[in-house]
Amino acid sequence: MLRLSGVSKIHTAGEVRTTALDRIDLEIAAGEYVAITGPSGCGKSTLLSVLGLLDVPTSGEYWFEGRNVAGWSEAKLNALRRGKIGFIFQSFNLIEELTVFENVELALEYTGMPAAERRRRVRDMLERLGMAHRAGHRPSQLSGGQQQRVAIARALVAGPAMLLADEPTGNLDTAHGDEVMRLLRTINAEGTTVVMVTHSPAHAAQASRTLRLLDGRIVVDALLAA
Repeated sequence: MLRLSGVSKIHTAGEVRTTALDRIDLEIAAGEYVAITGPSGCGKSTLLSVLGLLDVPTSGEYWFEGRNVAGWSEAKLNALRRGKIGFIFQSFNLIEELTVFENVELALEYTGMPAAERRRRVRDMLERLGMAHRAGHRPSQLSGGQQQRVAIARALVAGPAMLLADEPTGNLDTAHGDEVMRLLRTINAEGTTVVMVTHSPAHAAQASRTLRLLDGRIVVDALLAA
């Protein structure tokens, strides 16, 4: 599905250059469930941003579905990302002025999908995630676990081939975190590629493959027993 070849990402602030990713080589096949681990500042979130076409590498190649997208313009990356990649973040990034239904529908706004189909998809996704009864509520009226379920619904409603999750349980208690992890396993079992950044060894162990980063490099790439 995707391949990185010699990918580096260097941040420059004045005369200070910081290497976030250092010549990363990586392949992820369709349908994999990959956990990215490592200490703070090792490049985990930067790698996820590159994989999600939110950031571009300073050097190297990024092949996504057979096309080298390194160096593409933001407009082209946006067009490629739309409908193919879903994102879940530690902060739920829901819009308080919108209802649950409207927050999820927002992910379909620029797809050209007819309004009736958009509404059907949103209803079906909220029903699937047990949030249909909260469709008219505002985010502040929900618990943290419920807000993350809405964020997952928004990430999935367009039917992306790949779901990227950056510390998706970081703001949740244990029970709600476990619930999110069960959802990710179910989503992966249904065929969606899942790539997750986590600090939790227990959550990383639920993936089928783990990558450990240190100083911008992959130092461990291990398949886990089913």
